[in-house]
Amino acid sequence: MEKKTYFAIGRRKEAVARVRLIEGKGQRFVNGKPLKEYFGRETLSMIVEQPFRLTETQDRFDLQANVKGSGHSGQAGAIRLGVARALVKSDSELRNQLKSAGFLTRDPRMRERKKYGLAGARKRFQFSKR
Repeated sequence: MEKKTYFAIGRRKEAVARVRLIEGKGQRFVNGKPLKEYFGRETLSMIVEQPFRLTETQDRFDLQANVKGSGHSGQAGAIRLGVARALVKSDSELRNQLKSAGFLTRDPRMRERKKYGLAGARKRFQFSKR
């Protein structure tokens, strides 16, 4: 019997995560490495696990995620959104639970672009009176 697979995409900042949930025992892989090994920091692993804990599906699905762009924090947020979207595809009854926790909301905050005539997005060059 073939295992059911649920696919979703999550984004945050510049990070794009392609998330695949496969019915299994709860193994987690990000870019081919175990979750804890890839992120290193416990808090980032917790962010990825939040949708599973909330819906109590930790041991029902294996996670395979490919993520690129941004830093580790943005990548963890992107994976969390992808996991939440994939869980909704697996069981639409989980939608209200995930939505009320804010896991289905795309975080719109992006890096502000550098403006011409300035040192950065808002920083100016040093002012000299004379």
